[in-house]
Amino acid sequence: MSEILTKSRARNVFYGGSLFFVVVFVALTAQSHRHIVNQSTAGMALTEEVKLGKEVWERNSCINCHTLHGEGAYFAPEVGNVMTRWGVMDDPETAYETLDGWMRAQPSGIEGRRQMPHFEITEEEMRALAEFLRWADQTDTQNWPPNDAG
Repeated sequence: MSEILTKSRARNVFYGGSLFFVVVFVALTAQSHRHIVNQSTAGMALTEEVKLGKEVWERNSCINCHTLHGEGAYFAPEVGNVMTRWGVMDDPETAYETLDGWMRAQPSGIEGRRQMPHFEITEEEMRALAEFLRWADQTDTQNWPPNDAG
């Protein structure tokens, strides 16, 4: 009676299976990279001003209260789509003025409401923060958040 799985057959199954899964892994990695580069990126260029805005966002720990595309704390509103909600997505100057006015009005002092602290942010930093939020608003989030208010 002959053996069904000899040592040489077992070795061939091992090497063949390993090669197959390495090829599948490489193909899926290439497909994921193509998808991320072509479809899951922002619709706006990543400029130096956007980078500065991200630094302002991080330096002031905005994510400790706000969410950005669902990531962060839920104490304050989602800001990943704030420029669309405010209707200033297509106008950088109005986006800056709206954000600057909002930030200058904080804290509002309304009793019983959550209060945003006042931040000392320069005009250049405020413009950069507005550009960062405009950039984040153009990222393809695949319909996240599920509603306009975040």
